[in-house]
Amino acid sequence: MVGDRQERPKRVKGAATTAAPQRQNRINLFEMAYERIEDLIIRCELKPGRFLAIQDLQHISGCSRTPVHQAVSRLAADTIVTVHPRHGVQIAPIDLARERVLLRLRRDLERFVIRLATERSDATHRNHFLHLERLMRDRRETMTIDEFNVFDRRLDRLILAAAKEPFLQHTMRPLHTIFRRIGWIHHKHVEGPASLLKSIDCHLGILNPIANCHVEQAVEASDALIDFVDSMFEVMEREIDPSLLDCSLEPVATV
Repeated sequence: MVGDRQERPKRVKGAATTAAPQRQNRINLFEMAYERIEDLIIRCELKPGRFLAIQDLQHISGCSRTPVHQAVSRLAADTIVTVHPRHGVQIAPIDLARERVLLRLRRDLERFVIRLATERSDATHRNHFLHLERLMRDRRETMTIDEFNVFDRRLDRLILAAAKEPFLQHTMRPLHTIFRRIGWIHHKHVEGPASLLKSIDCHLGILNPIANCHVEQAVEASDALIDFVDSMFEVMEREIDPSLLDCSLEPVATV
């Protein structure tokens, strides 16, 4: 009887030890699939308007079926993709009029998030903001749009972490994805490196006030960034080839 009582805890403990990593792996695989597909959408390797099967997304992302299904469900909830039963998944085309309306929503939400992050950030957050500012300044002249998007993701996540309100992460995530894709197309196909430098400077303008707890300056810098994004729409509405916004459309021939 004593021997039995000694062996049972070992078996239970062993089972718990093996179950925890499996759960962690499932979470990581889902996040990995989501981030890979999201990145392909932002960089338009998965073009706006394109239809794909789940198997296509598995092959392109290198992830298995269940994590891809979970990633697609989140992307659909974020309005980044649309699921068509029996027809597959469509990468959401870009509707400039709709996304300009969403920019008004983002302006108000960003003000709130930036204010919270500036007021609630601790010493560790502030050190990270200053470190990120130094890195971006050092790379400013040579940074590509894809490299900038890496910094942009880090900044968004750091601001949300400093704001210390988990609800905002779910609210802001799809807006960041939507406008990161707009920015990629604008910098890549419309105005080029000069506009990317302007975008970098707008982000740098946010970092220092947050790190130094200057609330009103940080909010003003956030507004300046949104104003710059709004100016992108004015140019894109005049100059963009509609097929870049929806690949189902025929490219406009140039003379």
